[in-house]
Amino acid sequence: MPEPFAPEREFTMRFTSTPRGARLARRLVSHRLHDWGHPYTTPVNETLTLITAELSANAVRHGHVPGRDFHLQLNLTEGTFRIEVTDTRAEKRPPATPPATDSLSESGRGLLLVAALADDWGVSPRRAAPGKTVWAELHVRTQGHPLTHRVAPGPTDLDLLLATASLLRDDRGSRPEDASRGGRRP
Repeated sequence: MPEPFAPEREFTMRFTSTPRGARLARRLVSHRLHDWGHPYTTPVNETLTLITAELSANAVRHGHVPGRDFHLQLNLTEGTFRIEVTDTRAEKRPPATPPATDSLSESGRGLLLVAALADDWGVSPRRAAPGKTVWAELHVRTQGHPLTHRVAPGPTDLDLLLATASLLRDDRGSRPEDASRGGRRP
């Protein structure tokens, strides 16, 4: 079996299985990507932050076991970002294909977003313990922009993506550059 390539960049951390833990995971991934040369408003940062938000929220909502944290790992290896979110609940695995949701439903679109934004995603058993890892990959060019091999989403999917992205934007004053203005945005 060939040896896997060592990641060029890696970020890993455990978070509490709470909405606050999911929000912190999203923010730290965004900050880490910024530090790695993918500023906050770039497509790579925004895409991976949204994927992180969805996978972390699912770990909290569907993979929560009282007293257990979820684990997040972000790697960059040979132009591919891989985000992994691991929880301790093995019996609640997401479906291989995200199910269609009712247009009036207020939830159930997280994996549809992940499937639309990521180049690949899946679920694997957790290594050395009960649970599962939900992962997603995003291939990037050397300039830091996602490759465009995906099929463009239809108008209704795009509306859904924009609406969801606007809900996930950080609160005022949450980004480091906002701190100098006292949390006020222009």
